Amino acid sequence: MSFDYDLFVIGGGSGGVRAARVAAATGAKVALAEEYRMGGTCVIRGCVPKKLMVFASGYSEMFDDARAYGWDVQDGPFDWGRFRKKLHAELDRLEGIYRKLLDGSGVEICDARAVIKDAHTVSLSTGKDVTAKHILVATGGHPVVPEIDGAELGITSNEVFLLNEMPKSILIVGGGYIASEFAGILNGLGVEVTQFYRGAQILRGFDDEARGLVAEGMRDKGIDLHLGTNIVEMRQATAEDRNEEGHAEGMPMEQGRPASVAPSGDGKGIWVKATNGTTKVYDQVLFATGRTPNTTNLGLQEAGITVGRRGEIVVDEFSQTNIPSIYAIGDVTNRVQLTPVAIREGMAFVETVFKGNPTPVDHALIPSAVFTQPELGTVGLTEEEARDIEPVEIYCSSFKPMNHAFAGREDRVLMKLVVSKETRKVLGCHIVADHAGEMIQLVGIAVKMGATKEDFDRTVAVHPTMAEELVTMKEPLRSA
Repeated sequence: MSFDYDLFVIGGGSGGVRAARVAAATGAKVALAEEYRMGGTCVIRGCVPKKLMVFASGYSEMFDDARAYGWDVQDGPFDWGRFRKKLHAELDRLEGIYRKLLDGSGVEICDARAVIKDAHTVSLSTGKDVTAKHILVATGGHPVVPEIDGAELGITSNEVFLLNEMPKSILIVGGGYIASEFAGILNGLGVEVTQFYRGAQILRGFDDEARGLVAEGMRDKGIDLHLGTNIVEMRQATAEDRNEEGHAEGMPMEQGRPASVAPSGDGKGIWVKATNGTTKVYDQVLFATGRTPNTTNLGLQEAGITVGRRGEIVVDEFSQTNIPSIYAIGDVTNRVQLTPVAIREGMAFVETVFKGNPTPVDHALIPSAVFTQPELGTVGLTEEEARDIEPVEIYCSSFKPMNHAFAGREDRVLMKLVVSKETRKVLGCHIVADHAGEMIQLVGIAVKMGATKEDFDRTVAVHPTMAEELVTMKEPLRSA
């Protein structure tokens, strides 16, 4: 049977773009459809703009630190409009690079929505049907808004970057990495931040000791964190509500570039009632209560593709669905929701399908970072996970680093190793500190290679650094 393409990719995010480019390099005829903007969640409304906002938010503390180190500097107000204009220009530039890379690789770009019609056919919103020997779904995911009265008044992480004003106050609902990261970001930009999380501690799934220190650091920086708390009801605030709260106006509106999201719809604020019985008016409410795969109206059920109970496309270790010609990678499979993982899955797909080298995706020992303030870097097992598997030793050090101590800040850092008693392998490493993400990337190499505690001990320390603690902790703090 003759097909229009060897591969048709649905979704122009990091995973889909990488798979399309690498497949095209093998000589395959490849097309890719994207209905919104090239670059996907990471580039357009996720990792990249978020990290730039993390950088921006850090300067508020740097002014204080600079004075402590002898510099005569004065604080100034944060200009959201000026920053946002440059932020969107950068996102436009990156999207252009993605398009250029695809074009340069010989991939045909379809600026259209694509729906699967059958095992080898895709229907485009342009009205055209195309056929392909292989179809790869890489449509990613989107934020979930909880079913709460008045929830339509809130926003998600998708809309944060489109705000035409920086709110004076905000309630963030959620306790995962997105909620906690934006709490730190907005707090650093001068917003009065309240965070509700229904669980007992934020960052569920991370090491208990590490997430406890992150929560403590967030509170120390002024974030009003409420655990075991959720929203009961929310509605548009009335003038009476606002007068009772002594509500203040938001920061100046950006000039020059239109935006689609105002602080709270009509600027009156949002009245919120919490499960603890308190009520308050906020300029804005941000929901960061989870994400779900983009599989709605994609034609999956009609094509006979198995979909899981959370809406994810079910795949095997080679990212293949139950329909042999159709594969899926990235967040749409709800395996590990990280951009580098989607890219790795895309590369493994090409190795398997176009290079004749069956390559299962390796999801073990993936380093990751949470860009909270303080930052968290982690790889491998948590203490809690490890002790349920085998006897372990815990090497841990928490201290006030030199740069913070000199500046008079109370911030503490954590360096923690989880070590198998039997094999002496480092099963996990957890760092809470400035630049923890940078450090955990390098530690991840050693952990992935199977380094033992003695391998760490044999490594000479780099002094004076925070990270030297990772190779100087000689005695375990405890056994578990």
